[in-house]
Amino acid sequence: MAEPGAGRLADPEVEARLARLDELLAGLETAPGPTTRAATEAVRLLTEVYGEALARVLDLADGQLAGHLADDELLAHLLVLHDIHPEPTELRAARAVERLRPAVRERGGDVEWAGMDGDVARVRITSGGGCGSGCGSGGGEVTAAVREAVLAVAPELTAVESVPAPSNRSAAPAFVPLTTLTHRGAP
Repeated sequence: MAEPGAGRLADPEVEARLARLDELLAGLETAPGPTTRAATEAVRLLTEVYGEALARVLDLADGQLAGHLADDELLAHLLVLHDIHPEPTELRAARAVERLRPAVRERGGDVEWAGMDGDVARVRITSGGGCGSGCGSGGGEVTAAVREAVLAVAPELTAVESVPAPSNRSAAPAFVPLTTLTHRGAP
């Protein structure tokens, strides 16, 4: 991520302002009266205008610039908020899973994108012992981290679900005919 220029906010400063904004908006929502309604409407209208401005920037951007805008975490969140992100939901979610994969592998497990079912993301999470997503310490932590990462880039999804890994073993036949054991092939 690029370093902010003069007068620009570093990421921690942006995060602090977003947290404060959340606090202020939560306070506004609980306060009664016409002033509160006017302030809330002003915030909504300002957000809509800024969203329209961002959409116009995106309209003017070539593919490479649009990609750079979408790669910036703050801008990506705003693009999603205004439903103008240039990448489809599935691509963003799959990319979030791939970004987590090295960290999960360091813990002895793995995570892979398994697709979408409607507005639900599907992932395969395995732990080092091959016992699936629910065993060992940290399995729940990995699942929670994957869910958080996917929903951060694709909040339009309603859930992130873990699906079992496909079996690599061929199913053993339930019955082996005796003739296959005693005959080595007819001449």
